[in-house]
Amino acid sequence: MNRPGPDVPTPAERRPSAPGRPEERDPFVAARQRYWHAVRAGRHAPPVRRSPAAGGLLAELVEAEYALFDPPRARPGSASVHDVALARLRSGIRTGDVPSPETCVRSIAGGAHARSAVAAVWPDSLRRHGVHRATAALRGGLSRGRDPETTSFLLDLAAVGRLLPLPVEDLARFARGPHRRVRHAAWRLLVSAGHEVPEPASATGEHDAYERLLLDALRHPGAAGAGTTGGRPGVLVAQAMLMGSLDRPGEGLSGGLGVLLGALGDSLARTDGIAGVVTAVTACRPELEADPVLLRRRSPGHWILRLPVDSDRPPGPEDTGDHREETAWWAARLLGSLRPRVDVLHVRYSDDGSLALAEAARRIGARLVFTATPDPHRQMTERHGAPGADPAAVRHDLHRVFLGDCLAARADRVVGIAGRDGGAAELLSHFPQLAGGRGTAGIGAPPEGIAPYRPGPGADVRRRRLVEPISAALEDARVPTPTVLLSVGRLHPVKQQDVLVRAWIESGCHEESLLVLVGGSPGTPGPAEDRVRTGVEEALASCPDARNRILMLPALSNSDVRLLERTLADPASGIRARYVCPSAKEEFGLAVLEAMDAGMLVAGPLRGGVPHYLVDGHNGLLIDTSSVRSLGAGLTRLVGTDDRRAAELARRARLLVRSSYSVGAMARALGDHYRDTADRGEDACEGAPPIPVSLSGTAAPPRRGGTRETPGPSPRSSTSGPGTGRRSTGPVHRPSSTAW
Repeated sequence: MNRPGPDVPTPAERRPSAPGRPEERDPFVAARQRYWHAVRAGRHAPPVRRSPAAGGLLAELVEAEYALFDPPRARPGSASVHDVALARLRSGIRTGDVPSPETCVRSIAGGAHARSAVAAVWPDSLRRHGVHRATAALRGGLSRGRDPETTSFLLDLAAVGRLLPLPVEDLARFARGPHRRVRHAAWRLLVSAGHEVPEPASATGEHDAYERLLLDALRHPGAAGAGTTGGRPGVLVAQAMLMGSLDRPGEGLSGGLGVLLGALGDSLARTDGIAGVVTAVTACRPELEADPVLLRRRSPGHWILRLPVDSDRPPGPEDTGDHREETAWWAARLLGSLRPRVDVLHVRYSDDGSLALAEAARRIGARLVFTATPDPHRQMTERHGAPGADPAAVRHDLHRVFLGDCLAARADRVVGIAGRDGGAAELLSHFPQLAGGRGTAGIGAPPEGIAPYRPGPGADVRRRRLVEPISAALEDARVPTPTVLLSVGRLHPVKQQDVLVRAWIESGCHEESLLVLVGGSPGTPGPAEDRVRTGVEEALASCPDARNRILMLPALSNSDVRLLERTLADPASGIRARYVCPSAKEEFGLAVLEAMDAGMLVAGPLRGGVPHYLVDGHNGLLIDTSSVRSLGAGLTRLVGTDDRRAAELARRARLLVRSSYSVGAMARALGDHYRDTADRGEDACEGAPPIPVSLSGTAAPPRRGGTRETPGPSPRSSTSGPGTGRRSTGPVHRPSSTAW
């Protein structure tokens, strides 16, 4: 547990919170509270009532999704027939009302979010209604389906149950067809049912790196496994980061989580009772062409496993649903090949990628740990509650809330992010199903932390290189005794660098400061980066003087970022520097912690997890980042804080981070969770259903003891792989032409 450091203020010194519980202030939270309380009590939920002034798509869909048993009366509005059908499907899935295979197949017409819900419940539907009925429903869907997306999805559903809804000759035609997604789904289905992948038709051309790997994995499931990390006994842990890179924070979708998981994996591998750590990342087609190696050792006991993704670019949040079964298949195949077997898999996002990994954990018999956060729950009403909200954003966030519920139900252990009290009290307001049943033992909240700073080789040379452009920009700015405002992070709308630039200009802070933004890809930026850069350019176009007082640097390594922060914080540099995090919210804010550890005065967002450790006016500044005006007021306050006061706040911040927020403490706390979760799995009842039929949290989840579901035919076993040689039965696969 994360305990307060010696310089943490008493509760009386802390910034007072708003009165009332979340459910008393937020209609969305209130609807979920009533719904889950009714589920636990086995009764009807009170109706979700809209006031005469309330409206918009969110209100309609919440009314449809969180009214138990009786569908709401139809009324004119923005919700489509598919919207309401999906809302009722989700509600039924939450309560254990397993839809029939025919309903599942019909629901696919509702779009990507409906397909995700069907994928989540399909194994339950198979178990509840039987393979013959499921096969007939899939056969009917394939006979009616014309678009490749529907066809590939139906083939993936068939592969989950190893069903053959069509004759092998018809499936072979799909396997030779021109559409990649259909072709790959047919390959996986044929192999899952014990058939061979047919030789490709000449029209398909040469196979690329992804298809070579996939064919190799399908045709050689029994190849020898990977090497070993040595003889450490204990639990083998897998953790996931499916977006971004561990080694390039600030580029594209890479951010603080990559830095955290890299350091955490290294530290966990040195923790007693942990045999090793495997961090799963993704690799798209160009990355596979450049480097086909799928498994590498990062440090002693810590391995990086690359899951192939059939895409011409790294997948983003909007892409994970398109690659759901592909991700589940590769994760089950590759993680299932490791020796010893993976005991625990930890996922940290409420998205389709995490749900795919949860399915992979089910298939290989690994235990699942889920870090639940109230995102997007805590901002649903504010962001989408008024009429005129973006319909796509409303639907996307409701989808993420549903996925969070699915993951919380599937998880053998749910953990939160520690708040000021060391617990996860806020989380239970947004996940009320965890407050009863199997959640009564409490939600673990291991501390988050950062790795100790190490300068690395060539620190003096790197320091000069990092500071030179800032020194040159200060000379060009022609501002007497300017303040350097540093902000580090990937260029993304949620990080709000464009809002920061507008606030910096409109508040007049550009007249007395140099703004240094670090982040963004040096090469081709993605759509999110493009939007932020466009917003920055539009802001600068309104104030030509500001253009000479802003410096945008590409993403730096974490070592260089921390070296730069220390250099700017050092009084010997002669630079007056401050750090600002303008994000709309941060679930924890590792970059903020690193700046505090460097000795900088930090201003962070009032919303999210930063207030768990940053106390306004005591060890930093909390600022309202919800608008240009409020962010500008925060910047004015940050720049205006006198140096003596800034030094005292920074001293307290550094002391807190070093006493309470180390990655070693985080590794030890998580290690306890992992060992306990794995031990419970060893004693699990055997023969239980592989996944729960209800998301209500009123009963213990089925335990996956004894046998391990294997993807495809059972190949020969091996004792090699990351970790030790214990429990070495089961499938081992290494693509024969792929280096591990």
